[in-house]
Amino acid sequence: MANPEKEKAIELAVSAIEKQFGKGAVMRLGSDEPLVQDISAISSGSVSLDLALGVGGIPRGRIVEIYGPESSGKTTLALHMVAESQKAGGVAAFIDAEHALDVGYARKLGVRTEDLLISQPDTGEQALEICEMLVRSGAVDLIVIDSVAALVPRAELEGEMGDQHMGLQARLMSQALRKLTATISKANATVIFINQIRMKIGVMFGNPETTTGGNALKFYASQRLDIRRVGAIKDGETVIGNRTRVKVVKNKVAPPFREVEFDILYGQGISREGDLLDLAVENNIVEKSGAWFSYGGERIGQGRENARDFLKLHPGILADVESKLYEKFGVVRPNQPAGIPADLAQPASLEEKRRAKAAK
Repeated sequence: MANPEKEKAIELAVSAIEKQFGKGAVMRLGSDEPLVQDISAISSGSVSLDLALGVGGIPRGRIVEIYGPESSGKTTLALHMVAESQKAGGVAAFIDAEHALDVGYARKLGVRTEDLLISQPDTGEQALEICEMLVRSGAVDLIVIDSVAALVPRAELEGEMGDQHMGLQARLMSQALRKLTATISKANATVIFINQIRMKIGVMFGNPETTTGGNALKFYASQRLDIRRVGAIKDGETVIGNRTRVKVVKNKVAPPFREVEFDILYGQGISREGDLLDLAVENNIVEKSGAWFSYGGERIGQGRENARDFLKLHPGILADVESKLYEKFGVVRPNQPAGIPADLAQPASLEEKRRAKAAK
């Protein structure tokens, strides 16, 4: 038991702090009003990535960085996250500093563009001020900033083309993140920064790659995702998509350094069926014998493409496979609406459907 004199001194100090800074400025972690809430998540649009992230997606109330080479799928992944946030009833905003958002493509990925807040700011300061105002409103669930490299400081924009502006962008990012972090946490919003890769000059040993905007974002981000294109997906001689690898380089809410691979198809985005099929085979939920894929004792297709098409045509079986994967990994399914009975929220398996049919 604590010393009574110390307890009295703590109570006096806490009451003085609350008098000056307001109630809740200092709290005990074991009190009725917990300071740290359970981490809820927004799905990334890829089940394998949701499971690799450890909490079922990207955490709410945190900063996330997605970086990689050109045309690796950074914006595609971010737009999938926007679509998933909207599906869960959230409000999303897209700060398009690159002035390159393809609205038609966003719509194909499932983004409700009529409900999406979009801004195309002129300067980096304007972009980050807009972000702060949206977060402070408390009504926005997800904000995407595309990209950090395009956040041009006002001084650089107003100067001459050949002028040297050392560290301006890094200072801008450092100041903005200091202001944003606490506000983002209180508003329970998620801010995604898309970033580009640059090469450090004169690096003889180790990785010469670095991201733009200084080091501040590396520290403030709760999750950092490195996305790379690792191969082409072909239909005959025509390239129809990319095989993409994502590495969780940093994770403050679960173990880091997990890697996943999935397909990104042109004009369609992440192939949900292909992603689930690969993951289900790895975890023995779908059986693979030679070229045949089987689920629940029934063959679903010969070859990966046929099995993927089968899952696309049978969304009930797809949802069944997905729920079994989340159950196996012990991860809460993100974006599941509250108040739905368990028997309705979890789709029936093939065996249960057969039993129900026989009972009738």
